[in-house]
Order: sequence, then C-alpha cells, then structure tokens
Amino acid sequence: MQEHGFSSGLKAGASIAIGYFPVALTFGLLAKTTGLSLIEATAMSIFVFAGAAQYISLSLITAGVLPALIVVNTFIVNIRHFLMTAALNEKMEPDARWKKALYAFGITDETFTVLATQPGDKIRTSFAAGVIVISYGSWVVFTSLGHLIGASLPGFLQASMSIALYAMFVGLLVPSMKGNRKVVSLALIAALFNSLFYFTGWLSTGWAIMVSTLASAIIIELISRKGVAA
Repeated sequence: MQEHGFSSGLKAGASIAIGYFPVALTFGLLAKTTGLSLIEATAMSIFVFAGAAQYISLSLITAGVLPALIVVNTFIVNIRHFLMTAALNEKMEPDARWKKALYAFGITDETFTVLATQPGDKIRTSFAAGVIVISYGSWVVFTSLGHLIGASLPGFLQASMSIALYAMFVGLLVPSMKGNRKVVSLALIAALFNSLFYFTGWLSTGWAIMVSTLASAIIIELISRKGVAA
C-alpha cells in the first residue's frame, strides 16, 4: 500500500490548485456578469465543484432555462464521474462508506488523473483527501475572488465578459479535437442537431442541448460499433 499521507496529497494536488486559478477566476467573473450574487456563485462552486458543468449552467441560466433542465443537463455532462469513481474505488484502500462518499464528491478529471496514476497497489484515503482538499479549496476561493474582481469592473466591461464563456468552450473543445475524428464528428453532429432545434423552435434551449448531446453520442457509438463489427 502507498505510504504517503495527507501532506503528500497536498503536495501532489498543488499543481491542480494552481491550474484551477485562471479557470475558477474566470468562472467567478462570468457568474457576476450573468447576474449571480457572490453567495450564489460561491455556493455553486461549493456544492457542484465541476468546471464544465458550472460553465454550462451559466449559459443555461442566461438563456432562462428551467432549473430542472439545468440539473438534467449537468447530470449528463458529469455522468462520466460514475465510471471514474468506480475505477478509482478498486485502487483505494478499504474504508468506511461515508469516507468514500466524501472523496468521491471531490473527484474531477484532474484529481482522478493524479490519484489513478499513483504508483503502488492501493492509495491511502488520507492521500486522496489531501489532493482533493487543496484542489477544492482553490476552486472555491478563486471563484469568490473572480466575482469580487468582476464587481469592480466597469459595466461595459462586465457585459463584454459574456464572450469569454464561448471562448472557454472553444478552448476546451479544440485541444480534444486534434487528431481525434470521433470528437470532431461528435461536436459537428451535436451542433447540427442543436441548430435544427434552435432555428425550427421545436425545443427550448435546455431540451435542445440535452437531446443534441444524447443523440450525437448515440449516433457516434452506433457508427463506432458497426465499424468494429465490420
């Protein structure tokens, strides 16, 4: 079993905390321009702790989507966490369920990568806690700081910050598209479906995003399976 404890986890998660600084800061700025209060923006980071889902939530809030649809959409975006936590459970030391539930909440793409790539057969719960605590703390603190900075910006500059939301989505998408035809196809099909629903008015914004996401994923999966079978 791995011998590293909480302090070693803090050190291992320091790079994540630094990396979260600009992303969480930008989220706080955008949350302010979207109309969320400091408490609301900070609470979202405290209780959700999921970067992509929080950014998507801001765009849906701006579009006036019903809260129930926002929850469903963010659930779909984060459904991969079921797989990540299930895989990580095999690598973690045996422990009480309430402890597993606590560190499962703190699993993100970045914390999962750090924990899953640790050497040794088993990872100590205290080490995982260290990684998650420093990452989680960074995300929450810099969200609040970003909101406070946004509150001091001139009105016209706050309004222009809404463009940063779309720039963030592009920045997240483009790197994963390089050399990966499946991701490119997935993005294009989802965009086509969403454009169809938008211009025809068949579905509201929230339903359009959810249906487009699910439909494109199903289509790509069916095509991939046929390719393997052939």
